[in-house]
Amino acid sequence: HVQLVESGGGLAQSGRSLRLSCAASGFTFSSYAMSWVRQATGKEVEWVAGISRGGETTYYADSVKGRFTISRDNARNTLYLQLNALRTEDTAMYYCARVVDDYRGQGTQVTVS
Repeated sequence: HVQLVESGGGLAQSGRSLRLSCAASGFTFSSYAMSWVRQATGKEVEWVAGISRGGETTYYADSVKGRFTISRDNARNTLYLQLNALRTEDTAMYYCARVVDDYRGQGTQVTVS
């Protein structure tokens, strides 16, 4: 069955970095454009970044452009999000998702103090 399992979240100080991973299984990962979205407590879901099937093209929300980097390793069926220069407003649950149907994993919490 389809699974997306996020990891790498945690507590970080403002200005520091984290790297999130999303392990995919149960489908042909390389055939799907992928994205990261986040949801802070009490707020709506916010799209963060997207990447094409082969990884050649990436997209970013203005709020993270220049600080976050999305990437993928199709050989390892894994999606990544490098979070640099973290800010308190980046605190949220982060989810990886398939673009075509918005299928998401269970999320990983990022808290910036």
